[in-house]
Amino acid sequence: MADILIAPSVLSADFAAMGAAAKALEDWRADWVHCDVMDGEFVPNITFGMPMIEALRRNTSLTLDVHLMIVKPERYVERFVKSGADIVTFHPEASDDPIGTLKTIKKAGAKCGIVLNPDIPASVAEPYLDICDVVMLMGVFPGFGGQKFIRSVLPKLSELRAMRGDRSFVIELDGGVTVDNAAEIVGAGADVLVAGSCVFGAADPKATVAALKSCIRAD
Repeated sequence: MADILIAPSVLSADFAAMGAAAKALEDWRADWVHCDVMDGEFVPNITFGMPMIEALRRNTSLTLDVHLMIVKPERYVERFVKSGADIVTFHPEASDDPIGTLKTIKKAGAKCGIVLNPDIPASVAEPYLDICDVVMLMGVFPGFGGQKFIRSVLPKLSELRAMRGDRSFVIELDGGVTVDNAAEIVGAGADVLVAGSCVFGAADPKATVAALKSCIRAD
C-alpha cells in the first residue's frame, strides 16, 4: 500500500518568510509543497504567481504542487513549469481547451491534473482521466484558507477511486483537512492531503504532518 502524501499549502505560511517555510516543510517531512495561485477573477482572492514559484524552487527540493485557480490557465502553464512547478493542476471549466492544456503541461515536463469544486460531479473528470497524473477534489470552495471541510465531497472521493480502475493518477483532497477528519478522507479514497492552517497553525507542525501521514487507506 502506497504511503499517504502530505502537501501543506504555503498560502497559510508567513509570506515574509516563504523560503524558511519551504525549508521547514522538509524538516517536518512533508512530501509536496502546495502552491495556491489565485487571480482574483476565477476566485475572489489574489495570491502569487511565477516569481513565488521560482523563489520556492530555490529553497526546497520537495515537489512543487501548483494549483491554478485562474481564468484561461493555458496562457501560463508553460511559464509555471519553467519557474519550477513539478505538478500543475487547474479547473477545467476555467480553460478554453482543457485537454490541450493538460498536454501542454506534460510537454513542458511536468505532471498534470484537473481540479473539481465541491459542487461539480466526479463524472466531469472522466474525459481527462487517461492523461491526468493527479485529480484533485476540493473539500471547500476555493478562494480562502481555513474553511471547514464539506462532508458531501466524501462520496465523490470513493466514486473517483472506483473510476480510476487500472489508471495511475493519484487522488488529492484540498481544503478543510484536519487531524480529526484525515482518516475518514483517506478511507474514502484520497492519496494526497493538502493541509494549510492545520499544519502551519499547529503547535507542533512536524507531529501534525506525522499524524496526517499515519492514516490508513482502505484499498
